[in-house]
Amino acid sequence: MVLKKQRVDCGADATSWIDRELAACELADARLDARLLTLLEQIGDAVGESVPMACQDWANTKAAYRFFSNERVNEADILAGHFQATKDRFTATRGPILVLHDTTEFSFQRANPEKIGIITIAHGRKGKDRRPKPRTVCGMLMHSSLVLTTAGLPLGLAAIKFWTRKKFKGTDALKKKINPTRVPIAEKESVRWLENLKQSTATLGDPGRCVHIGDRESDIYELFCTANDVDTYFLFRTCVDRLAGDGSHTVSVEMEEAKVRARYRVEARDANGNIELVDLDVKYAKVHVLPPIGKQKEYPPLDLTLIHATERKTPKNRERIEWKLITNLPVRSRQEAIEKMQWYELRWKIEVFHKILKSGCRAEDSKLRTAERLVNLIAVFCIVSWRIFWMTMLNRADPDASPSLALTPAEIALLDKLVPDKTKPTSKSLAHYINKIARLGGYLDRAKDPSPGNMVIWRGLQRLAAAVFGAEAIENCG
Repeated sequence: MVLKKQRVDCGADATSWIDRELAACELADARLDARLLTLLEQIGDAVGESVPMACQDWANTKAAYRFFSNERVNEADILAGHFQATKDRFTATRGPILVLHDTTEFSFQRANPEKIGIITIAHGRKGKDRRPKPRTVCGMLMHSSLVLTTAGLPLGLAAIKFWTRKKFKGTDALKKKINPTRVPIAEKESVRWLENLKQSTATLGDPGRCVHIGDRESDIYELFCTANDVDTYFLFRTCVDRLAGDGSHTVSVEMEEAKVRARYRVEARDANGNIELVDLDVKYAKVHVLPPIGKQKEYPPLDLTLIHATERKTPKNRERIEWKLITNLPVRSRQEAIEKMQWYELRWKIEVFHKILKSGCRAEDSKLRTAERLVNLIAVFCIVSWRIFWMTMLNRADPDASPSLALTPAEIALLDKLVPDKTKPTSKSLAHYINKIARLGGYLDRAKDPSPGNMVIWRGLQRLAAAVFGAEAIENCG
């Protein structure tokens, strides 16, 4: 696989981005379809605001609450149109596509956590006996699969899974009673990794182009086998020193004997926030990896490639960089090994997506009382968060794209009036208008400023939505 520049055709003929994201969405009732479209527009225009603030009046707010509590509405139906739109954008690209997987938690302040679920048990203020009092943290978990080009452009979500816990016991407490490696994967929460890998691969429909990427939590042997079963690729960070070869030694022994094949330079930040360039020694080798001892009758051994990158010198004021990656991708040269490391570096972008959900849409500030209602609301937030992230990265990945990919003619006209050009533009591309949106959100646009980020984009979109509302009100009032 060779790294190529990718450009996305997002269907500019559609009247708005909402129409494109909901075109394939079919809820149980046509009225529910209409309400979802209205809600996505309202919430998209008021990012970070409460449902009543986004809806503006009691009639729309009541309709929104009824929608989220409707038993015929679920997150899969809400996101079905977005999944199809993600597939369309995937089909319009060429070359390898990264599917980033990760889990995040949403915590809420509730007097009765039973209606939502339990994330964990935290220790808060000390009691009279001077011991920290245990406190139940109420909330839910979400495992998402974000589709990304190798240039860093998010194409959308391809799979998502929500769940809650009725009770919680720490991992250390469980290990005293059971051996986790002997428990079938179907009985663990980690089965979500397998389910999302299969669902996202099926959604996109071309497993040979997909490279599934995950952090150390994805170091699951059953997940490796699942990827092989559906003929797709993976690139995971590994933390388990598995048995290798004939079973008389482990992976780490083989990698210690491997030669340094390349040197890779990365940026590192120390404890004081200073950035420095550091050199990593890169090893890679194909290894015959064995399944866990308790599961060798169920799963076959696999021939996988290990890539180890270790900082050459031990730093003084930060931890030493050490990456251990495992993949079923072919790695036959120094260039291919470095390419895989560059792909893994993009994994943090799913963290950015989760940050937009929590900080931009403020998903954890919602006051809805049950897990089912919260899941439906967060599903809508997911589409809005993707759009913000997409616009931010499209500005960098394809600055010459047409502004009609993301903005309506009315929004373009208003931006021309609201934000004057500092210099005469050579072309009025999407990057030109995203820059104006960012300036509405507080971006200073100085000569040496970096490209605008997600925060100024979502602030700017809020102000633009208010300007569109005002312009329509003036026009309607004559």
